[in-house]
Amino acid sequence: MILITGATGNVGGPLAALLHAQGQPVRAAVSSPHSVPRLPHPALPWAVLDFENPETYPAALAGVDRLFLMRPPHMANVEKSIKPLVDYATGTGVRQIVFLSLVGAEKNKVVPHAKIEALLQAGPAAYTLLRAGFFMQNLSTTHREDIVAYDDIFIPAGKGKTAFVDTHDLAAVAALALTEPGHENKAYPLTGSEALDYDAVAAILGEVLGRRITYSDPSLLRFARRMRGRGAAWSYIGVMAAIYTTTRLGMAAAVYPQLTKLLQRPPITLREFAAREAAVWQK
Repeated sequence: MILITGATGNVGGPLAALLHAQGQPVRAAVSSPHSVPRLPHPALPWAVLDFENPETYPAALAGVDRLFLMRPPHMANVEKSIKPLVDYATGTGVRQIVFLSLVGAEKNKVVPHAKIEALLQAGPAAYTLLRAGFFMQNLSTTHREDIVAYDDIFIPAGKGKTAFVDTHDLAAVAALALTEPGHENKAYPLTGSEALDYDAVAAILGEVLGRRITYSDPSLLRFARRMRGRGAAWSYIGVMAAIYTTTRLGMAAAVYPQLTKLLQRPPITLREFAAREAAVWQK
């Protein structure tokens, strides 16, 4: 049995759908029954899992031997919010944990992903670390409002380039790691095939959408104020600020070949993604 955390999200959703279509024994973890309609398939088995409520662990992890772990974005305290679940899982039969991490997490000790990687590497279960580049889907979710309302990409990344990756590609790699041998105790940096600055991203979106899109490059303070005004937690804003600072410093520009090698095909490009998701940004 494979348990998928974040099963209604950008990676967990496509992953759960892919595994279910393959006939794999899979269970989706949801934060509450209210989330069930957002699962990618109505026949997908599910269980409530609250990382910070150990009473939900037994039902969610019953019979589970493989776990896809994604850190809930609002959880930054690894010792309090992540470690209890990992300890329970490895103590009750989970033999492999595939963790959705960040490119460069092994060098960036500020982000919670680095602490989770260290936790898994020190634990008894086999681990697979998917060190993902910046999601293309962040443009169609987190930053969608600014693009739709203001025709602007409001991200404090300076002139730094980013090797974007489509979460559908990440889900495909995660499915391989969970169902094929040979991925135990390995770390894969996963990016698309091109590094783009946000002026280039704005130009691509503008061409696809047929209207001018700008990149305003706000300061970290302006960015934090706007996100806070929309109700984002300070811990979440802090993680985002750390990620965009690494981009500004040129640490997100590296392009890696592992995704192409694993999937045996080229990664989805940002232009392909934008054309596929164009309706999301329509006014």
